[in-house]
Amino acid sequence: MQTRLPAATQAMPIVDAHQHFWEPARNYHPWLRDEPMIPFRYGDYSDIRRTYLPPDYFEDVGRFDVVKTVYVETEWDPADPLGETAYIHDVAREYGFPNAVVAHARLDRPDAADLIAAHAGYPLVRGIRHKPKAAASAREARRGATGSMDDDRWRRGYAELQKHGLRFDLQTPWWHMDAALDLARDFPQTQIIVNHAGLPSDRSDAGLAGWRSAMAALAGAPNVAVKLSGIGLGRGTPWRAQENAPLILALIELFGFERCMFASNFPVDSVCASFEIIYGGFEASVRHLPGHQRRALFHDNAMRIYQPA
Repeated sequence: MQTRLPAATQAMPIVDAHQHFWEPARNYHPWLRDEPMIPFRYGDYSDIRRTYLPPDYFEDVGRFDVVKTVYVETEWDPADPLGETAYIHDVAREYGFPNAVVAHARLDRPDAADLIAAHAGYPLVRGIRHKPKAAASAREARRGATGSMDDDRWRRGYAELQKHGLRFDLQTPWWHMDAALDLARDFPQTQIIVNHAGLPSDRSDAGLAGWRSAMAALAGAPNVAVKLSGIGLGRGTPWRAQENAPLILALIELFGFERCMFASNFPVDSVCASFEIIYGGFEASVRHLPGHQRRALFHDNAMRIYQPA
């Protein structure tokens, strides 16, 4: 059953390159079910610990013409990673969305090769996400930690992606982008997509300078793209285009418009703003760019990189 609502005023077709669906009462997601709630960069996320399916998503979408979406793994029960992939294919069959899937596989598991192969057997799976071990701050960042992108066992799992033509969604703070650059260079055939703009949560002058320097270095790897998403600062701080546009434009400058994609991160980013505010902010941030570049950012790049069905 197709649940797409008709577009109203938005002419630009959109491929939402990063969003989630879930039913916490039916399926076990530790962070959506367990108490106490985990610390979260947006603060209190009680409002999203509820069923969120395509009809809920398109109610949030409103006037925007979302034509396809990319589902990204949701920290489902770690004991059952294939269960999430089977579940989201059932959702796609019922509703017509999502149209591509980034599944979860712990790359340092002894059975990582078998797990990745099993995920790759599902028709909508386009990539894998496994958040590598990360330090809590730039001051604490060290290379070589177990479970990090430097870990030999982690890298052996990562090497399996190329065998199946899978991409890798990388979510890690900017202070680990030196390791990401080495990863990209050592595995040049594997497409890396950096999630949530490299997590520029520290908006101090020093924090932004560190973020920009790290992302500039990473942009030198041609097999790395970046999602312009997840740049809210929490419920207490409004999502404002005048604050986030400089980050968006900096990434477009560094990576080129061909390697950047807008994405909602809904329902997670609904904690800090509505879909209208976020995508309206994206529109305002790039209104001055030529039409073909705007279309690439909102639609064409995600179509090329994820090849949604």
